[in-house]
Amino acid sequence: MLNFILFGPPGAGKGTQSEMLMSRYNLNYISTGEALRKEIKARSQLGMKAKKIIESGGLVDDEIIVQIIGNALQADARSEGFLFDGFPRTYVQAYILDGLFTRLQTTLTRIFILEVPDDECVSRLLQRAKEQNRSDDNEVVIKRRLQEYHQKTLPLLEFYESDGILTRINGKGTAVEVFDRINKHITDELNRKPANIILFGYPGAGRATQAMRLARDFNLQVVSTGELLHEEVKEKGPLSGKIEPYLSKGLLVPDELVIRLIEKKLKSTDGTGRGYIFKGYPRTLVQAYILDGLLKKQGAAISCVINLKVPLLELIRRLDARSHTTAKMPYDSSAATIVARLEEHEQRTEPVLEYYHQQNQVIEVEGTGSDEAVYERLRNTLLKSIRNLR
Repeated sequence: MLNFILFGPPGAGKGTQSEMLMSRYNLNYISTGEALRKEIKARSQLGMKAKKIIESGGLVDDEIIVQIIGNALQADARSEGFLFDGFPRTYVQAYILDGLFTRLQTTLTRIFILEVPDDECVSRLLQRAKEQNRSDDNEVVIKRRLQEYHQKTLPLLEFYESDGILTRINGKGTAVEVFDRINKHITDELNRKPANIILFGYPGAGRATQAMRLARDFNLQVVSTGELLHEEVKEKGPLSGKIEPYLSKGLLVPDELVIRLIEKKLKSTDGTGRGYIFKGYPRTLVQAYILDGLLKKQGAAISCVINLKVPLLELIRRLDARSHTTAKMPYDSSAATIVARLEEHEQRTEPVLEYYHQQNQVIEVEGTGSDEAVYERLRNTLLKSIRNLR
């Protein structure tokens, strides 16, 4: 979940940047003013209290503000994140926001402050006033607003700067140039989030190709039990003598042997990436429980399960085509063996998928089309999943 606050003086371009951020990252816009107006329009108890205070010329107190903002957050709790404007305005409200996020089991991701010199802001606002025929936006009023901004914002910046989540952005240049500066920091933030992915798919779905590309672009380590087993035998590792008989007969290698290899892989790559992408594992319900335990020992867990879906006839066509290449597998020899392998895969993996479905971790991705088209779908899916990690 991505949660941002965008600060900036009047004329810094917050409105434009807010729209671009909301569009790119599917964020919900939270404005104190808008939230107040919504409660008043709905004639809620809170709205009526706020209306009475406003009409008497007073300022709505934090007791009401916190409830109104809380309602706005709860209403969109399933969103991919929030972008705040006009809140928090005070040191007290900064603590209030922390408390609201705690209730949602999330945190503030980052605060961006658009830095634009006062003379540039004055120039922009005077130009806007001229274009929009706004006589109330004169130089005296604009300078007063800028002074008020600096007086109110400084304490908040000190509050957040100590947390290390404040990022200052050069606000000069075109809207696209400024957005690119902001987006670079967000991309870096996403790339630091740990992620552990399971990539499901029938034989012929293209898991191997796509797993390697995802691993490269997201700094993940690929864990393929098939590769680990063959590598152990090829290098004559300590378990090769026990593994080889199973592989030579095309039998499943016992879990107790596979676990040892996965543990070894996780230890050897620990700290060298942000997480793992598991291909070909787990294949059974027992292995799903085992994987949970293996990751728990590392203080990690599965982030999401991506199921690459390809129609049955397309899978058969692909596997038949592969049988005429050097990449062919033993079961590619005939239509009968291909169908048998697909049936076996279905029987073994359906309970595993159901296990992850029950935990709301499965994301279905269409696996037909060119490798590039499929990868683009996978990449966007994974980006969205990582953004939504709480």
